[in-house]
Amino acid sequence: MIKFLNKTTFLTSLIYAMASNAQSTENTTAGIEVPDSTRPIEVVVVTADRSLQLLSQTKASVGVLDQQILDTINHQHINQAIQRVSGAWVSRGNGQEHLTAIRSPVLTGAGGCGAFFMALDGISLRSPGFCNANQLFDANTEQAQRIEVLRGPSGTLYGANALHGVINIITPDLFTHRFSNVQVDVGANEFARGKLSFTHDVSDTQRVGIFANLSQDNGFQDESGYDQQKLSLIYQSDGHIWQNKTVINMANLNQETAGFVSGFEVYKDDTLRRQNPNPEAFRDAKSLFAYSEFSRADDTNTLTVTPYLRWNDMRFLQHFLPWKALEENTHVSLGAHVKFEKRYQELTLITGAEADVTSAELKETQANDFSAAVPQGDHYDYDVDALTLASYAQLTYQLNKLQIKAGARIERVEYDYDNLLSDGSACAANVDVCRFFRPSDQKVSFTALSPSLTIAYQLDENNGMYTKFNRGFRAPQATELFRLQNNQRVADLDNETIDAIELGWQYLNDNVSLRTSLFSQTKRGVIFQDSDRQNISGGETSHQGIEIDYIQRLSPSLTVSGNYSYAEHQYQSDFSFSRVSIKNNLLDTAPRTLAGLQLNWQILPTLDADVSISRTSQYYLNPENTARYEGHTLLDLSLVYQLSPQLRLKANVYNLLDEDYAERADFGFGSYRYFVGEPRRLFFSVKWDWSKV
Repeated sequence: MIKFLNKTTFLTSLIYAMASNAQSTENTTAGIEVPDSTRPIEVVVVTADRSLQLLSQTKASVGVLDQQILDTINHQHINQAIQRVSGAWVSRGNGQEHLTAIRSPVLTGAGGCGAFFMALDGISLRSPGFCNANQLFDANTEQAQRIEVLRGPSGTLYGANALHGVINIITPDLFTHRFSNVQVDVGANEFARGKLSFTHDVSDTQRVGIFANLSQDNGFQDESGYDQQKLSLIYQSDGHIWQNKTVINMANLNQETAGFVSGFEVYKDDTLRRQNPNPEAFRDAKSLFAYSEFSRADDTNTLTVTPYLRWNDMRFLQHFLPWKALEENTHVSLGAHVKFEKRYQELTLITGAEADVTSAELKETQANDFSAAVPQGDHYDYDVDALTLASYAQLTYQLNKLQIKAGARIERVEYDYDNLLSDGSACAANVDVCRFFRPSDQKVSFTALSPSLTIAYQLDENNGMYTKFNRGFRAPQATELFRLQNNQRVADLDNETIDAIELGWQYLNDNVSLRTSLFSQTKRGVIFQDSDRQNISGGETSHQGIEIDYIQRLSPSLTVSGNYSYAEHQYQSDFSFSRVSIKNNLLDTAPRTLAGLQLNWQILPTLDADVSISRTSQYYLNPENTARYEGHTLLDLSLVYQLSPQLRLKANVYNLLDEDYAERADFGFGSYRYFVGEPRRLFFSVKWDWSKV
């Protein structure tokens, strides 16, 4: 940590200089974070503590994309939104596919989803042991009220999978926002999308809302593209004693997938980058997510009870493997979350309990022979029943300017695995080492404790500092335990854990928001495949860096905002998947710098412009640090013209400078591979709001 701080001294000096300059700004307001520029930043609320709290009072690293920002971006893919959050990168694959990084490298495999808690209104989108790396396409992010990104481990309140961070999609609140609009978007690659947002007052205390969008894209590469439909139904009531919010979220995706394009810097070739080496690849995914939150509150107590249901079903061709096996997986879950909050003078106590029961299935088949060790036919076919139980408590003590917050969570995950095929090798009897090995029926369980401690001090009206220690964890995922290879009979795995210490400083007034944090994290028990392709645990990595989020209104019509992170992610032990020592090497797909700068200018009362620059620095593509990607800088432009109170026109130009770049670079099977970035592209939208007729 000390070594890293030496590299960031100049940034600390810069931060204080910015704050000093910010104090002299007159008659300005917060800007992007607040839809109404006449109101201060304090109106922004987040749910980092699983309850509504002012951003100014949140002693944690939280990135917030509110409805105004999301409307400006008008994203077709979730990565276009998340790139405005410091320290986070949702790497765009083909179609709606993606991989995630939050204070981490871009993670792949089961660890690529198990390291992040992806949630809708605080409830995990998938069961803890059955995540999917692309699971954000199940959420209606296109019509969210806001998206919150909580950086760093958050095991105490969120539990398993909140290892590196949390992405929480917040659905609209029908009592604070009314909707009566329809929007049509068209653009490059024959993209078309329709959106409907509508609320209706059933009575003075009851409202219903419908939020639907349908999109289709014919794809930049040959024989690619997708059709996607999302629907969110919301009911809210504000009774005399109980309040209720019920949400039903449905999503369907049918995608023709383009795989990696291979060859060194092939993304710079206008012809080759349009090729699709896997025209047969596809992904079909369906999901249903429903919950009903009941809450009641008085002056000192709040009780919340939230039962929920989730169902996911997906089929996709594993085009990233040479033998291109078909995977079919499904799971259905029932669960409930009970939370009680007690407030007494200087003390606030939050306690809760959670239960999640899941029934899951996975099947993998291969249509054609590839080799004796990779045979045609059924590779895996199994059922897993899982039970997750958790209990947590967090106590906050507030004494004048000092705040101390301490908490802990204990969680247990149990798997009951049933193999539906013959035990052992999937290959012929004369094959010594088979790629696919089916373990016998078994029950396994994992228990983890996640403590946390935060000490915060408010220096004055505008400046606050905090230090915090957090632990996050994830239990081994079902695929790591039961989809074994190369004659591994049992996966002797344990929890991955991450311990983090963070130092934060926040400057805030009615005009400026400036938040910065220094963090150092150590992850132990890292699960990986060794050189024999067997799942083992015990690796160690480190993650340390600095993050800055800044917003300032320069004039009543001009706002600037920025996000910056510099981080080093390193191997702290040798991993047996490499034939040479990689200790102290940088992790692959982990750019040191992720940064963005946005300028919002109200040119005329009816005309707004938003210019956004994003930077992804170079990064290594393999653990040996012998192959790398050079990085890229992108410029986007948004223009909005309010033709009348009811009619709004918008144009979005992405990659305005027509940069040749890769959304993600990789090195595998002895070759450079890329998900190619698209050239300059233009999108138009028309929005009609009939409530203003």
